[in-house]
Amino acid sequence: MLDSLKGKKILILGVANEKSIAWGIADTLHKLGAELAFTYVNAAIEKRLRPLAESIGCQNVLPCDVQSDAELDRLFEELGARWGSLDGVVHSVAFAEREDLQKPFSQTSREGFRVALDVSAYSLVAVAGRAQKMMSAGGSILTLTYLGSQRAVPNYNVMGVAKAALEASVRYLAADLGSQNIRVNAISAGPIKTLAASGIPHFRELLASFAEKSPLRRNVTTEDVANTATYYLSSLSSGVTGEVTYVDCGFSIVGL
Repeated sequence: MLDSLKGKKILILGVANEKSIAWGIADTLHKLGAELAFTYVNAAIEKRLRPLAESIGCQNVLPCDVQSDAELDRLFEELGARWGSLDGVVHSVAFAEREDLQKPFSQTSREGFRVALDVSAYSLVAVAGRAQKMMSAGGSILTLTYLGSQRAVPNYNVMGVAKAALEASVRYLAADLGSQNIRVNAISAGPIKTLAASGIPHFRELLASFAEKSPLRRNVTTEDVANTATYYLSSLSSGVTGEVTYVDCGFSIVGL
């Protein structure tokens, strides 16, 4: 049934480089015949993203800062002009100031808290609100989260609060958009060495501990996440919405 992805138009936000989870998902979707569009937030990201997009024959590389309503409006206006309709969205966008990840959570700045919640959680709401207008035949919206939303993970700090807000947003969006046959779900991936993860102090130690304690005794790969993303973006998950699926080698089930 994965041939149901052939010709599907899917927008992907959050590819930073070839090691990004979002790129792993994009590569798999491309191999299954989906037509893709990508966004970038600044010139540095664009410089890394364009060669990746070109490597799969994709010319749909568009600017978008998710903190700007004007840029979000322009993004979906351009997509509407190019595609007319939209079948899926992969939201892999998150950000917190480095200093707010390095100091005690109780010392999080007001501005740092606002930015983390805006970029990492509200952006899903802002994107979904615009994407639904292009999903007249229904669709699937998928976001990426992490266990730090449910447990106090060392050094994850304000990002954990932002991910908790993101997961709550998934449930409310699923309830809101379900009558339009638009499904909204999340994947909670285990730690993967990405550009975003590089901002988390002692991340190498976290990876080693994860592999040691998870039931599958290994770290998660981008391929693991991409496989589950394919399920959510295809008709295989046609009856599933509002869910958070853990792709973490079973780490989330372990008590000690």
